[in-house]
Amino acid sequence: MSAPVVAKKKSALTTGKRKTAKARVAVTEGKGRVRINNIPVHLHQPIMAREMILEPVLIAGDVATKLDVDIRVEGGGPLSQAEAARMGLAQGLVKYTKSKRLKSTFLEHDRTMLSGDARRKEPKKFGGPGARRRKQKSYR
Repeated sequence: MSAPVVAKKKSALTTGKRKTAKARVAVTEGKGRVRINNIPVHLHQPIMAREMILEPVLIAGDVATKLDVDIRVEGGGPLSQAEAARMGLAQGLVKYTKSKRLKSTFLEHDRTMLSGDARRKEPKKFGGPGARRRKQKSYR
C-alpha cells in the first residue's frame, strides 16, 4: 500500500528587514488572503501600518487576488514592522510571479519595496554610555 500523492502548492519564501524588525513572508496560491502573525490584515492596527503593508498588493492588482500571503513579523516598532512586512511582501510577489514588469513597477514606485535600508545601529564603544557620547569632563 503506497502513500497518496499530494500535489505540492507553488510557493515563494522571502524576508524583509528594517532596523531591528524582521518579516518572514510566505506567498502561496489561494484566495487573496493576507495574514500578519495569523491575524487578517484588515484587523491590523495602526491603520497607517496596514495601508503601508497593503501597498504592494494594490500595485500588483489582479496578480495578488489569486495568492495567499502569510507574514510573520517580530522585533522593532509598529511602523518598522510594517516596512519590513511591505518589503517582504513585494519581494515575495516578484519571486512568485517572476515578472520583470512587476519588479520594474515596484522599483519605479518606491525603491525601498525591493531593496532594504542597510543602516543599522552603531556599536557602543568604551568611555561612554553610547556609540558616540562620552563622559563629561570637569577640570574645576
